[in-house]
Amino acid sequence: MDKFVVRGGNPLLGTIKVSGAKNSALPCMAAAILTEDEVILENIPQVQDIETERKLLTSMGAEVELGYGRAQHRTHIKCAILSDPVAKYEIVKTMRASSLVLGPLIARTGIARVAMPGGCAIGGRPIDLHINGLEAMGATITQDHGYLEARADRLKGAHIVFDKITVTGTEDLLMAATLAEGESVFENCAREPEVTDLAALLVAMGAKIEGAGTSTIRIQGVSKLHGARHRINPDRIEAGTFLIAGAITGGDLNVDCCEPKHLAALISKLEQCGVKIDVGADHVRVRSGGELKAADITTEEYPGFPTDMQAQYMALATQSEGTSTVIENIFENRFMHVQELIRMGANITISGRAATVRGKTPLQSAAVMCSDLRASASLVLAALVADGETILDRVYHLDRGYEHFEEKLRGVGAQIRRMGDVFGKR
Repeated sequence: MDKFVVRGGNPLLGTIKVSGAKNSALPCMAAAILTEDEVILENIPQVQDIETERKLLTSMGAEVELGYGRAQHRTHIKCAILSDPVAKYEIVKTMRASSLVLGPLIARTGIARVAMPGGCAIGGRPIDLHINGLEAMGATITQDHGYLEARADRLKGAHIVFDKITVTGTEDLLMAATLAEGESVFENCAREPEVTDLAALLVAMGAKIEGAGTSTIRIQGVSKLHGARHRINPDRIEAGTFLIAGAITGGDLNVDCCEPKHLAALISKLEQCGVKIDVGADHVRVRSGGELKAADITTEEYPGFPTDMQAQYMALATQSEGTSTVIENIFENRFMHVQELIRMGANITISGRAATVRGKTPLQSAAVMCSDLRASASLVLAALVADGETILDRVYHLDRGYEHFEEKLRGVGAQIRRMGDVFGKR
């Protein structure tokens, strides 16, 4: 099992490029199920979740070609024949996004059998919102032996008000509604850039969608969708992680190939912390403004402060003068990185959904355990400023969502290397 070895103390200097958004690429790959024609996706990140999605689509009968390097991270997907519309547990057990094939499968084939999703153990992501929405559109859904089975002759348009904002629920039902009979109106929708990115692909495929990126989306169902070419958005969470990496190390880091407007909440908070920020059309430069200052955050749905940046921000808070309060409103179990930060010398206390971080505290090297994707990034950030050499175990979590993470950091001055298992496997 691979580990990272990180020696702290180096400010990050130079330019670092952001990859395509994993959380946009996964639903866009699932959207290819909706047509017999070829869908070409560009700017696909080379991360483990994408490989898992490839295996999933291939197991259903799709033809999937992943190209990297000179192919500019391009993926060709053709679902001409879906001979086995089943999302098997052995494939999807490590990935929450498996639920995203439920809607497009039933819309295209009239039947879907999907294993209950896996992924990071950061709290409940109830699939009942998917189920309720599909049932409102006329599907019959049963659960048996850990699988959901859905059937429908053809889905019908429906007026659905989500009980709570859900990104994957919005995406799943949006895909299903494109081939439903009649009009669908969804209210209290997620407004994340990943939803807007998916809608842009669906429109390119011939879907009729209005309001993506707002709380109300209208979809006029069509009988058939066609192939399309689409470029995936930059990964705003990767970009945000690098911005904090530059800030926490007191560096001068240009985060390139990103979409600054997707980072507005984080940029505002970093400026409150005393970080100097320069924003360009497709890049953000972060520079040390002297001592970091404490600032509170509360995670919210987009355009609020993202839950996927909470752990990374907490690492920054340990190096900020004063007391920061971090309130987690999205997931109930997303403080698992706290005990590992405490092992490194952080002063953090937790009460329910609130964490109080007292800084600035010197961090020391330690052997720490990665518990989920974003917690892994948080521990790397802490290790970049810790005294000595920190060893991070279970970095496979990080490989799920960050492309060549250690190589990118090493390119701007970080002392970080990957240490393989006893068999020397990467």
